[in-house]
Amino acid sequence: MFSTVLIANRGEIALRIARACREIGIRTVAVYSTADLDSAVVRFADEAVHIGHSPSKASYLNAPAIIEAARLSGAQAIHPGYGFLSEDPDFAEICETNGITFIGPPPQVIQRLGDKAAARAAMAEAGLPVLPGSVDAVTTPTEAKEIAQQTGYPVIFKAVAGGGGRGMAVVRDPDDLLSAYRETRAHARVVFGDDRVYLERFIDDARHVEVQVLCDRHGAAVHLGERDCSVQRRHQKLIEEAPAPNLPEELRTAMCESAVRGAVAAGYTGAGTFEFVVTPSDEYFLMEINCRLQVEHPVTEMLTGIDIVREQILIAAGLPLNVRQEDVVRRGVAVECRVNAEDPERDFAPTPGRLTEFVPPAGPFVRVDTHCFPDWLVGPDYDSLLAKTVVWAPDREQALARMDRALEEFRVEGHGVRTTIGFLRRALAHPEFRAAAHTTGLVGKLLGGESRADEADAA
Repeated sequence: MFSTVLIANRGEIALRIARACREIGIRTVAVYSTADLDSAVVRFADEAVHIGHSPSKASYLNAPAIIEAARLSGAQAIHPGYGFLSEDPDFAEICETNGITFIGPPPQVIQRLGDKAAARAAMAEAGLPVLPGSVDAVTTPTEAKEIAQQTGYPVIFKAVAGGGGRGMAVVRDPDDLLSAYRETRAHARVVFGDDRVYLERFIDDARHVEVQVLCDRHGAAVHLGERDCSVQRRHQKLIEEAPAPNLPEELRTAMCESAVRGAVAAGYTGAGTFEFVVTPSDEYFLMEINCRLQVEHPVTEMLTGIDIVREQILIAAGLPLNVRQEDVVRRGVAVECRVNAEDPERDFAPTPGRLTEFVPPAGPFVRVDTHCFPDWLVGPDYDSLLAKTVVWAPDREQALARMDRALEEFRVEGHGVRTTIGFLRRALAHPEFRAAAHTTGLVGKLLGGESRADEADAA
């Protein structure tokens, strides 16, 4: 087992990882930018190392500084959390080269599955259903037009190196295909440094369902069930719940078994997520694979009692999975809401500022993952996530009532700070959501029919 782990991240996920390490008995090293000097994880960790100024490129994306911090602190392993360097195969390889364990899949697996086009081809070969579209990256407008005609409209362009809901554009009219192709490539070049895009059918009125998997280095793999992530805006998830409501049992079983089959075929190790789109006629298709810890992992933890971060660390240390598929039992219903420092009345614009009051909810079966506290400065340089509020209850009705109570209880005030709490409560109260009849278009309905605009802006 590792004696020291460096956490190459910030915010709530860095604190979450540090807590898991503390419970295992592992010494922790936090890295921080200038803006995060007084952060919660810096206070909590056994050691903290400054790695650069506030912009991510100068700090949390500064691989040489992070590696040097690990070497100086004696860390044997690095946990990347999510975002930043978590799905960067080059960083994983640099860790290996320096004799440091990367807590995640091997670099070659990240490389293969991070290339969305290559991942689609590999998973199709493994027998997973993939959406009709291009097998490889689309290289010319003529090729895009031909594939779109064969696939049928609407279609969606996605960046091959994309992630986090960025680098996408839905096309409903053939006249818009050329401009969407060019704009998506240009966006992908700027954001990901890779202008390759692929094309696939876009499903209207779809649900977004993902399956959590755990795989060790000895060939064992299990799934921990699925999560419904359909409440999202511009492909960014806002509300997650498990189990996915109104999902036929045979469909649930098929999706989960597909995820395990795909993970084994890819040689996956660690925690990962297979994301699927579910059609109104209950067909399912693989969208992508996330080679990292997901923001919404607490939902699954609340149902199964399995600490996913702990399992990641144990797997990376070379230990076999201590859970078999038949040992995974899910009980009740869990829901997670992401509380962001954003103003829904201003197109969800970030609202940085200093917090004057921050009182998270509490009570039975309420979990809040956060790094915030009164007088904390919510800066403009990073993600606007303030807290993840997660609740558990024996059934969905009680879980939604508990979440609404928790959000009502949440107190966040600050100079210039607005939050999404009110909008989340509106979403939870929407008749379609209450009836578990909602799709990825729900947020657009709440915003007065903005769903089509969201699609265009996603690129």
